Amino acid sequence: MKPFGNTTGAETATLGDDLLHGAEAIAVFVFGNEKHRRKVYHYAGDAKVRLPVFRIGNVICARKSKLIAWIEAQEGAANAE
Repeated sequence: MKPFGNTTGAETATLGDDLLHGAEAIAVFVFGNEKHRRKVYHYAGDAKVRLPVFRIGNVICARKSKLIAWIEAQEGAANAE
């Protein structure tokens, strides 16, 4: 697989390195614990501010880089108020 993003030297990332597969994996990445997977479903569909997720079949997925950018945007919006 070809690397993506800005890559330099020995550090090359693949899309697979950036992909979170399943609500539990997203919950661990965002909230620190897989017990928060219901929050992932809520923020993916019913919340006023939605997580940047997509589905592969019936499985909810997200890119780590998109989640980090989304969190930074939420921080910026909170600081602007």
